[in-house]
Amino acid sequence: MNLLMVIFALVSILGLVGTIQAIRQKAILGVLFNFAAFAVFGWFVFMTIKDQGFPPSLH
Repeated sequence: MNLLMVIFALVSILGLVGTIQAIRQKAILGVLFNFAAFAVFGWFVFMTIKDQGFPPSLH
């Protein structure tokens, strides 16, 4: 789960960067999809860290 959380965190960061770039280019559909990716993957990473801690505990 640790490596998956790191990958999802990177996807979330790239979603945020994409959102900012799409806002600059005034691409509404790009803003929607990038922000959705940022929100979903960011929420998963946040809740995983909140629930299991970082680094995750082994039982």
